Amino acid sequence: MKTIGIIGGMSYESSVHYYERINNQVNVLSGGLTCAKMIIYNVNFEDIRKLMLAGEWDKIGVELSTIAKILERAGADYIVIATNTMHKLADYVQSRIDIPLIHIADCVADKCRENNVSNVGLLGTRYTMVEDFLKTRLRDNGLTVTTPQNEENINEIDRIIFDELCKGVIKDSSRAYYIDVINNMIHQNDIEGVILGCTEIEMLVKQADLDIPIFDTTQSHIDSIVDYSLERKLIKK
Repeated sequence: MKTIGIIGGMSYESSVHYYERINNQVNVLSGGLTCAKMIIYNVNFEDIRKLMLAGEWDKIGVELSTIAKILERAGADYIVIATNTMHKLADYVQSRIDIPLIHIADCVADKCRENNVSNVGLLGTRYTMVEDFLKTRLRDNGLTVTTPQNEENINEIDRIIFDELCKGVIKDSSRAYYIDVINNMIHQNDIEGVILGCTEIEMLVKQADLDIPIFDTTQSHIDSIVDYSLERKLIKK
């Protein structure tokens, strides 16, 4: 069994899902009292969020790559960043460690291809929707990617993530808002599926809410992490 190195805490809500589901899936597949071998470094998200708002991504990159190196030295066989937005810095972190980083976009793209879905909508934080770091990686995997273009939609989707979901707050009004945005993309862009490109959105939007497939980056990431941990798949750097 491989040892997983997880950079968590962004937010703690999503990190709880990673810890619980990885261990559960490893146990289901292996039986007995088997659980995953993992090392978790939980950051103080308040400090990271302040740097995000100040646009000081270089400092975040140094912080995350330092943590990744700590996990590597502690015995991790590969690194996982348990959040979508911080994959903005994935290439930087990978360049400073000697073990693989499992990229969340590659994992969810695999799920889309398995379901013969190539035209997808993408929701996430403002960074994920406006910037290209996740969209480009998904497109490199053969997907056509659409994000909300209305500034009001982008701001409200982002606000709900940070003001509500990151704190474990689930509101029916917010669910309705997300569903309305997704349905508009179905109507306007003919999307065949939607990628929940923030590790907290799955707390809000469920498959029963929509008529198209949901591809949750959190679960896609976890499925690959488990496969690599149990050596059901070979890790690619």
